[in-house]
Amino acid sequence: MGRSSDIPLIGFAHTPVPIAAYRVDGPVQLPRVQGPHAHDFLTLVHVVRGTCTYQVDGQVWRLAEGDAFVIAPGAVVDHAAETSTPPGELWSVVFPAEAVAPASWQDHPLLAPFVGRHRGGGQRIGVPPADRATWRARLVDLDDELTRRRDGHAEAARAHLTLLLVALGRLVDDVPAESGDPLLAAVFAVVEERFAGRLSLRDVAAAVGLTPGHLTTVVRRGTGRTVQQWITERRMREARRLLASTDLPVAEVGARVGYPDPGYFARRFRAAHGVGAATWRAGSGAP
Repeated sequence: MGRSSDIPLIGFAHTPVPIAAYRVDGPVQLPRVQGPHAHDFLTLVHVVRGTCTYQVDGQVWRLAEGDAFVIAPGAVVDHAAETSTPPGELWSVVFPAEAVAPASWQDHPLLAPFVGRHRGGGQRIGVPPADRATWRARLVDLDDELTRRRDGHAEAARAHLTLLLVALGRLVDDVPAESGDPLLAAVFAVVEERFAGRLSLRDVAAAVGLTPGHLTTVVRRGTGRTVQQWITERRMREARRLLASTDLPVAEVGARVGYPDPGYFARRFRAAHGVGAATWRAGSGAP
């Protein structure tokens, strides 16, 4: 189901902290907009207990305990087909892209799970049982900061949201779903094999036997992103892993993910995450 001119667009109600968290537990229901509509913000849902149903872009998603579910901006949501049965414990976090970084939401590494098959819509991601208590604790902490509004709550709320998005990204397959296309699979294989070294659009194009212009068209049409954006996303994912799980100096992390110039790595990381690598590491609980 695509967007049309008669589908109302629900805007985010901007506040000093552009993040909102909602908890449903039992018969209390989230506010519902009647009829098909779209949002200009991103939505992350996590089912702690019970089940619930969403209809997004004409597809019905039946979610169960442990599921995370993301809804991209512009997707058409229709609650008419959803059950009114109390879902158990359900958390919903909504935020505009600028709550994470000024970049377009399609281009931001932390928001990669929302891109999905580039057509927007919804995407279900299973949270392993061993991780679910941590997920719920992060949601509780985010809600606590937004509710109590203590000094520094805006920064703390953004930090909790960032950690949720990092956890979400770690659950998404390294190779996007679009790679069922043999050519796209070959592109992602080259990126996976060579992202840590010198790698450019021209290098990937040469490896798969296409001109850079043709490859750009194919990849953007198939995924909604450019080759360079996918290279950057893969490098940033590895940088976050190294920052969180090792005590390597930041400059060494940059070198290991394809950025031998420490200054350039610092700029790229800040542009992607809104904070410097050292600050991100401190907030992630890394060693």
